[in-house]
Parts: sequence; C-alpha cells; structure tokens
Amino acid sequence: MPSRDRISVLWVRLTGDPTVFPLEFRIFHSLCLISIASLAYNVPFNFVMGLPVPGWISAVSGALITYLYYRSRYLKLTSGSIGLAAVVANLLFIVNYFYNSGINGPTDVLSALILLIIISMTPHWQHKIWLTVNIIAVVGMHIIEYEYPQLVPNRYNSRLDSFADKTSAYVVVAVLIYYTIKYIRRNYDYEKRKADEKTREMEAQNEYILSQNRQLESINSEKNKLMSIIAHDLRGPLSNIQNYLELVSEYGLDREEREVVESDLLRVTESTLGMLSKLLIWSKAQMDGVTVKLGDLNLLDTLKNTLEMERMLAGKKDITLNYDIAPDIIVVADNDMLQLVVRNLVSNAIKFTPAGGKVVIRAEVVLNECKISIKDNGRGMTPEQQADIFTLKTKPSFGTGKEKGVGLGLILCKEFTEQQGGRIAFESAAGKGSTFYVYMPLG
Repeated sequence: MPSRDRISVLWVRLTGDPTVFPLEFRIFHSLCLISIASLAYNVPFNFVMGLPVPGWISAVSGALITYLYYRSRYLKLTSGSIGLAAVVANLLFIVNYFYNSGINGPTDVLSALILLIIISMTPHWQHKIWLTVNIIAVVGMHIIEYEYPQLVPNRYNSRLDSFADKTSAYVVVAVLIYYTIKYIRRNYDYEKRKADEKTREMEAQNEYILSQNRQLESINSEKNKLMSIIAHDLRGPLSNIQNYLELVSEYGLDREEREVVESDLLRVTESTLGMLSKLLIWSKAQMDGVTVKLGDLNLLDTLKNTLEMERMLAGKKDITLNYDIAPDIIVVADNDMLQLVVRNLVSNAIKFTPAGGKVVIRAEVVLNECKISIKDNGRGMTPEQQADIFTLKTKPSFGTGKEKGVGLGLILCKEFTEQQGGRIAFESAAGKGSTFYVYMPLG
C-alpha cells in the first residue's frame, strides 16, 4: 500500500469511521489531534523563549485536549466533550491573555482561531452564542488592559522574543485554519457526492418503478383486451354453429338451404380459426418469449409457397395478386417468423381489398437492406386508424368480405420483424389503399 494511502487509513482510524461519527465529531477529533501536535511544539518553545507561564498553560491545555479527544473518540462521549472543550478553550484563552503580554502578545490571533474551531464542531444553534462569548471576552480584556495596564505586564525580554512568539503563533494559526477549512471542505464534498449518488440511485429506482408500473398497466390492458376479444368475438361463431345444429336437429334443411348455411359456417369458422391462431401465437410470445433463429435465407425460396397460397385465397375474392422477387436476394432472418410476417401483411391486404382489386408484392435492395413492399388498392386507413395501428388500441374491423379481425396481426408483424433485426413502416390513405414495407438486413 502506498504511503499516502496508509496515512489516509491511519487518519480515518484516528478521527473515526464516517459511518459511526457525524462530520462535526470527526472535525472535533481532527482539531484535537492538530492542536495536540501544535501544543507539543509550543510548550518547549515558550520555555526556551523565557515564558514559563504560557508554557505551563500550553502543557495543561495539551493534557486537557488529549483527555477530551480520548473521551470523545474512544468512550463515545462526544457531545459533552465538545461543549467542555469550548468552555476550557475560552478559559485558557483568558488566562493566557493576562500572562502572555495581553494585546501585545499573540492571544488575539489565537482567540480568532478558537472561535473558528468552536463554530466548526458545535451545533448550528450554538454558533451565535459562542460568537457573542468570544467578542465579549476579547473586548472585555482589551478594556481591562486599557483601564488597568498593570494587570497585563509585558513578558517579552527583547524585540526578538516578541517577534518569534507572534510570528510562530501566526504560523500555527494559519496552518490550523488551512487544515480546518480543507478538512471541512473535503468532507463536505464527500458528503455531497454521497448525497448526489443516493439521489441518482433513488431517481433510477423511481424510474424503474414507474417503468414497471407502466408495463403492468400495459399488461393489464392487454389482458382485458384479450378477454374482451375472446368473450365477444368467439361467442358469435359458436352461436352460429349451435343455431345450425339446432336447425338440422329439429327441422331439417333441404339441400339448397344446407349448402347456403354450410358456406356461411365455413367462412365464419375459417375466420375464427385464423383469429384463434393469432391469439395463440401472440399469447405465447408474450408469456414465453420468442426464440429467433437467424440465418441467411433466399427470399424467393422462403416466401414462394406462402405467396402462392395467398394468391389462391385472393382468387376466391376475385383479387389479382402478383409478386416480383429477384431470385438472388439473400436476407438474414428467421424462416418461420419472416413467413408469418409476410403472410399476415398479404392476408390483411386481401382482406381490405374489394373484388376486382389488386395486391402487389415486390422486393428490392436498398443500401444494406432488402425492402419488401405489400401494396393494395383497398379501402386504406384514416389518420386516426394509422395512429393506433401497431397497438391494442386499434379497433378490430371487418374486411370487404365481412372477415373479422382481432387487431393482433399487425402487432405480431411489428414485434417479429424487430426481433429479427428488421423494421416495418407503412403508407396509407383512406379510399386509396395501403402499402406496408418490411426492411430486413441483407445476408
């Protein structure tokens, strides 16, 4: 361990652990240690200068400060020790004034130091009290010396003694002021950093809690949405099936009537099955997460069967479906997820395009991405519908062939596209159709 670190560890050990002793107590311990060191120099200095009384006063002061330091640091009687130290310091200052040449000695300078030390280590409510005591003591002794100069004899034997005593006293006071202020400032900065860190931690924790609350609200909203969909949208098809069975069971139907009812039931059942499939896929993705298996895929080979199947479904509605995908386009994607995304977008285009309409799928390379576009000339979307298109706020709507949706298809498309490292966008205008764009990274 470097010597500077060893000194820091020793100083913390002598002044007290910050987690045990508050700042003002540690300041008191620090000042006690500095004062003990200063008085250890001042005692022999006074005797050498021929000032035995100030020397003895310094020695007694050193002994008292050592006791108060031990009482506070190791016996944990800090509050009483600080108050006692303030009283003793003022009393010793008064005695020293009369025995160390009064206003001609260094006592006035020392009195200012005493005031600084007392204010540094006492509670705020005591500061004005000790300031008043210090001023009254200094001014009072100046008045006494002015009225009764014989009470304060000049103890210096020569100008050299006066010079040495005052100069050394000033140096000691300056050093003590420097270390006192520096120690207070260093501890203030430390406490401020700790407070700032704690504030940042609390802000981060609050933001995390708010984020969790928002997620919980979103999950609760999604749960309510799903329950509403299940309760409302599945009830209709099941009721139709029940009604059909009741008709067959009770009255019987001729061939023509049976074909009409069965055709309607088939259409409703297909729509309901598609709705259930999307619900199951979305619910599984929300609860268990999705495993993405990325790899280099030939886009045409991946989508061809899906698009051919969608072309057959479009033909049933008298909708023309064409696709134009270059055979050499390679993308980085998950095979199943990419097919699900494109199938959902194409199904939506067919769903909202009237008979005689057209759906076109194209793929082209744009910079380092493959841009897949699904364009239709169907009913399009209003600005209000576009605002909520990728959320559960969107309202399920009927297609041009009365197909019912649940509003989950586009949510799945967005989530699955982004999980593959792609992005999705769209353009739409009411009555003019829509174009959806899927951007995937090139392989």
